[in-house]
Amino acid sequence: MYVISDIIKHLVPIKTFLANPNLTFDILSYDTRKIRTGERSLFFALQAQQDGHKFITDGYHKGVRNFVVSDLNFSVESYPDANFIWVEDTLRAMQALAAMHRNEITIPIIGITGSNGKTIVKEWLAQLLKEEKKVYQSPKSYNSQLGVALSLWNLTNEYDVALIEAGISTVNEMDYLQKMIRPTWGILTSLGTVHREGFPSKEEKLKEKWKLFDSAEKIIVPSDQIPENFLNARKVISWGNLLADKLQVLKSGISGYSTHLILTYGGKEFNIEAPFTDKASIENVLTCILVLLELGYNSEIIKERVSRLKHLDMRLQLKKGKNNSSIIDDTYSNDLASLNIALDFLNQQNQFDKKKLVLSDFEGEEWTEKFQTKLNNLLSTVILDEVILIGERFKNFKYSSNGTVRIYETTDELLANLTQLNFSNAVVLIKGARKYKLESLSRRLTEKSHETILQINLKSLEHNLKQYRSKIDASVKMMAMVKAFSYGSGSFEVANILQFNNVDYLTVAFVDEGSELRRGGVKLPIMVLSPHESAFEDIIQYKLEPEIYSKRILKAFVKFLADREITAYPIHIKLDTGMHRLGFMENEIDDLLTTLKSQNHVKVQSALSHLVGAGAEEFKEFTEQQISLYKHLSEKIRSAIGYDFIRHICNTSGIVHNPEAHMDMVRLGIGLYGYDMSPKDLNLEEVSVLKTTITQIKHIPKEETIGYDRKGVLTRDSVIATVKIGYADGYNRRFGNGVGEMMINGHLVKTVGNICMDMCMLDITDIEAKEGDEVYVFPDVALAAKRIGTIPYELLTGISSRVKRVYYYE
Repeated sequence: MYVISDIIKHLVPIKTFLANPNLTFDILSYDTRKIRTGERSLFFALQAQQDGHKFITDGYHKGVRNFVVSDLNFSVESYPDANFIWVEDTLRAMQALAAMHRNEITIPIIGITGSNGKTIVKEWLAQLLKEEKKVYQSPKSYNSQLGVALSLWNLTNEYDVALIEAGISTVNEMDYLQKMIRPTWGILTSLGTVHREGFPSKEEKLKEKWKLFDSAEKIIVPSDQIPENFLNARKVISWGNLLADKLQVLKSGISGYSTHLILTYGGKEFNIEAPFTDKASIENVLTCILVLLELGYNSEIIKERVSRLKHLDMRLQLKKGKNNSSIIDDTYSNDLASLNIALDFLNQQNQFDKKKLVLSDFEGEEWTEKFQTKLNNLLSTVILDEVILIGERFKNFKYSSNGTVRIYETTDELLANLTQLNFSNAVVLIKGARKYKLESLSRRLTEKSHETILQINLKSLEHNLKQYRSKIDASVKMMAMVKAFSYGSGSFEVANILQFNNVDYLTVAFVDEGSELRRGGVKLPIMVLSPHESAFEDIIQYKLEPEIYSKRILKAFVKFLADREITAYPIHIKLDTGMHRLGFMENEIDDLLTTLKSQNHVKVQSALSHLVGAGAEEFKEFTEQQISLYKHLSEKIRSAIGYDFIRHICNTSGIVHNPEAHMDMVRLGIGLYGYDMSPKDLNLEEVSVLKTTITQIKHIPKEETIGYDRKGVLTRDSVIATVKIGYADGYNRRFGNGVGEMMINGHLVKTVGNICMDMCMLDITDIEAKEGDEVYVFPDVALAAKRIGTIPYELLTGISSRVKRVYYYE
């Protein structure tokens, strides 16, 4: 615990208001949605896409009494018992506090940076060291300006060694990270390509990343990534194929699913079998081997431990469970920091009222009273209906819970008693260290798939939302389109994330979609596009708001409400300004107004229209005409009915290309999922990835044929792979006979023959592949759509519901 009066000088305050300078805190908070123990928190009002000052009241209501702010005009009158510290930059103030805390740390810190492999190296090193060392590691991918500060804040001298990631995206960022981390040793994983990073050249990128090691005693590097002038530095220790490398790779060869390495270190030659075949994994393994050698581990111990390494799926996964449940699978590691993140994600889920936790013991943690108190405090911040603890040490754990608590010594004991447990109608978080193999429980609780899955990265969804929010004023509302199963990405899973990220409205195409969201715990206002009269009952039952697009529908809905004596029900008026699909034409506005003014059963919540060609230069003049007509019609409606309403016309492309038309609200559709036909300067991330696997490989001679109707005629002796996706899964038949391309092990391969209902065939003659290998179905969604004369929307929304959705949150 730190005392407010003791830390003020480190924040370099401009001014202060201290109602109680003796208050203590041990949690750094910046997101009021995640605050569970406000009385222990110091809240930083960060200035990003959202202004943190807007959420001070929320934090105050959650018990926060310590605030760091930058708005000199912010009034504290409503918070008479709170402490306020004004600084120039709240993020830099948080970093200064983390640097202060770092001064108290005396254990070795290994700082890890690079373009790729940072998190993998960190996780593998933790696994390799944990048998005799208590290892602290920055949680998940907490390597940003904010993430590093939070990572260091939770570090204590109770550990033997700390592994901290550092990630940067442009010049001068590493200066701030270095001041916080000040690593004892440094690791550079790889430089990669300059790609989207903000560096003019590889040399500039290396120079920036190298700043992390200014005070490091040793720097572990791959020699093929580093220019000679860097390699010659006294504290650099390298691995590679050079004679000067301290760990030299004499020979490597792939055998089955592993790579045999012949290495030499300190004049001694030894062999290691790494259970990977891809280049990136081998490079990361070699980095880990050199670190262990430098720490004094002998080659036999390293050999045995490296053989147990596995590919890490380091992303928290949300899956559809059996018996009407949701399963959060976070079974690759367990420590208090990552448990806290997982509990935050559990708290975001609203699809079921019940929340349950399956938790294993913690690898590498001493079972001290202090640790048990921390764990108890953390668990007590979440309302859990049932907690299942796995591990012998939990028998003496004094956990204060109002829910059911069960304890099993081993995972096998839990699985043997699984039929006695009820996980139905609940969200279940499975959190465990790797040695407990809780992935076996996850497999038992989740619905089976036919090995074709759509992976959906919820963190990328949040990223894209922030990208578009950066284009609008803080006063402009955001409506998110979740129609068509969220463009194929899922319903309540996506809606819950959007609700958590404070979008103002959701939009669905059908009442059934809206009712499913309501049953999934979504409380945001939901607009339903073009509802049918037969759905009016459900609209009222589930508190949905209909888009009214014609006089007929308006009169029918007004009568429906009048019969039930309902007044002032919110509706959204659709205006046709040029799309000519649905909506009131200009010559129909007077009739619309007559109806609206003659009743009190509906209230206009918004008026909207749809741009035909926003973002297309050839339609620029027409877009301006649409905006002008919309403004005229909406003002006419406002004047006639005598009250204001939300005005919105901008769709995804309009947000970027027509800022003058943002008005009161914008509608974000396909861009949210990473696709924008004219994104301008946006840095979007694809949210979904469709994957399948190779079922069988055959060697087929020249002139034989593949598939139905003998369409796939072979012109050479070929190797043909059958993969588990067909047109029933949403892989269009037009992709057959070489039109479609998939990716296996980094190589593009073409389809051969017609696409079948459940499968299709690929020509893999020119690449190395084996049965069970992963296949990326759409390496480039936009290009795939273009090849069959359609748009990405069609491909995404066409992915069948029988394809299992797996949700990730990195």
